[in-house]
Amino acid sequence: MNALRLTIYFPKLIMKKLLILSAVLAFASVTANAKLNVVATLPDFGSLARSVGGDNVEVTVLAKPTEDPHFVDARPSFVVALRNADVLIDGGAELEIGWLPPLLQNARNPKIEAGKPGRVVASQGVRLMNVPTTVTRAAGHVHVLGNPHFTTDPIIAKTVAQHIAQAFSTLDPANAAKYDANYKKFEATINAKLQEWGAAMLPFKGQAVVAYHDSWPYFAHRFGIGIDLFLEPKPGIPPSPSHLAEVIAQMKAQHIKAIIVEPFHDWKIAEKVASETGAKVVDFAQFPGGLPGTDSYAGLIDKLIHNLTAALK
Repeated sequence: MNALRLTIYFPKLIMKKLLILSAVLAFASVTANAKLNVVATLPDFGSLARSVGGDNVEVTVLAKPTEDPHFVDARPSFVVALRNADVLIDGGAELEIGWLPPLLQNARNPKIEAGKPGRVVASQGVRLMNVPTTVTRAAGHVHVLGNPHFTTDPIIAKTVAQHIAQAFSTLDPANAAKYDANYKKFEATINAKLQEWGAAMLPFKGQAVVAYHDSWPYFAHRFGIGIDLFLEPKPGIPPSPSHLAEVIAQMKAQHIKAIIVEPFHDWKIAEKVASETGAKVVDFAQFPGGLPGTDSYAGLIDKLIHNLTAALK
């Protein structure tokens, strides 16, 4: 009888151990294959994260590509996304200062606190343009650290992508080779496109363009055009009739042919100025997805170059 009980007991014991071992191995497999949970504040950072991360990341973007990045409509879902994030990619140049800090405070995620490996500050290593020498309320919506719209320069976008790749590799060393390969693929694409974009813009080198808001100094610098006249009298200040009259006079004097307008700007104002000057209103966007057919970063710059050169001819 005892022998029979032992015969029955041991197979059950072995089976129990096998089930436990199987569960442990399954958990380890899921953990090993788990994707990095990435939150990007803005669609440009999200696009770069997807290019670099590939199948090894899940990317959530907080701001819409057609939304003014200064004034993002924060939602409760943002707090949930940040609370569950392994990585947060933000600009770090005060572009999101009006809406991101309260979300982070409510999320209370130590992984993405400043200085932690899970916090990727996109402006790190970027020399920001238009750093103000003095800051007053009268100057409008001025960024103390410099203009934060830096990814409109494809060379700076490569720097940001490399920074993201390094962060992903630190957090997920098992897939470091994949992140590096994805970055190099992105870099090669941008390098090839830079020649194409440069050739397309070369005939218009030195020409002046009007923008609604001062979002484009990096783009202007990279492609050799001047964007120093704006429909806004000061950043974030709505256009006034007197200021628009001055803009119209300067556009006529300089024979300016194009007005850059983003999706969240007032098109009617731009069209009125265009009708007075003979200029064309040009569809522009800072973010992939902001214009039709611009799901990738390279696709966005393609579209911007196409739209602008068509207006400048």
